[in-house]
Amino acid sequence: MWRWRYVSGRQLHGFRHYKYSAVDTNPLSVYIMQPIWNKIIKIVPLWIAPNLLTFSGFVMILFNYFLLSFYDWDYTASGTSPGLVPTWVWLFSAFTTFCAYALDSIDGKHARRTQSSTPLGELFDHGLDSWATSIFVLSFFSVCSRDNGKTGVSVYTMYIYLSIVLFNFMCSHWEKYNTGVLFLPWGYDISQVVLIAAYLLTGTVGVEIWQEPLLFGYYITDALVILLIGFSLFLSFPQTLYNIYSLGGFISKQHISKATQAVFMDGWGCFLKCYLQGDRLPDEQHAAGAVPLVPVPAGAAGVRGHLRPAGLHGRSGSRRVHRPGHGCPRALRGLRG
Repeated sequence: MWRWRYVSGRQLHGFRHYKYSAVDTNPLSVYIMQPIWNKIIKIVPLWIAPNLLTFSGFVMILFNYFLLSFYDWDYTASGTSPGLVPTWVWLFSAFTTFCAYALDSIDGKHARRTQSSTPLGELFDHGLDSWATSIFVLSFFSVCSRDNGKTGVSVYTMYIYLSIVLFNFMCSHWEKYNTGVLFLPWGYDISQVVLIAAYLLTGTVGVEIWQEPLLFGYYITDALVILLIGFSLFLSFPQTLYNIYSLGGFISKQHISKATQAVFMDGWGCFLKCYLQGDRLPDEQHAAGAVPLVPVPAGAAGVRGHLRPAGLHGRSGSRRVHRPGHGCPRALRGLRG
């Protein structure tokens, strides 16, 4: 296993022609978070390697996860024994989440600042992000608590949470693979701010706030699930398909129609319907052609393809030379590598 080459020689050769291109249109990121990161980056010493910032943020995420696992190994502490997890743990979780968020946001800035930006650095960054995506969600479940018959969320709800987050992460890199441009997802910054706020709220008010109905008998966790599905249905996934189509990707109008039907009607639509009704997904629904989304751990393999060699396109066996500005809207020309 240790001798297995993660990046082939052919891919390494393609790194010579690779250029990082990203577009960030999220108002939360552009107008609030980016000015904060620009101030923080100034205090980082130039001798610190960018990959050290990346790895340090990932270690903090892991440390937070193991700390919560120590006090709440089965996701029941918040529901059955509200005082079992000390207040300082929730506040520390908010601190580590913010630090990991900040380090993940400034590592690329620091790499360009020190002129040490490389494709391998981006692969390392996004590879760790693919693992952190699951860990963030699994850590948050300690706040919600597992269903104990009266309060908490069911394992099925946890499944939906994890499925949607991983789906959006994979769509983002699938989009980059086919367009050459990383359109930074709006959900990332929003999710990090929500996580930090949730930990702070739990530390100051207590876990009881998650066990009380919010409106019409629904809890805060129910609202979060509905918002996640809504953002995925009407913002994230449609924008991914549009960007691939408009930037000259292999997707046609027919592909968009089929993908939209599969995800909207057979996939998330079925999940949302079953969730609101409080039902499990029936087995006969699978046989009828539904497309259940299985939450596969993303891992580094989830972003392996987005740093493809120059000249290779998304489909196996097909080649296409990417010319600057070819197939791109005028406003985005020059952004592709």
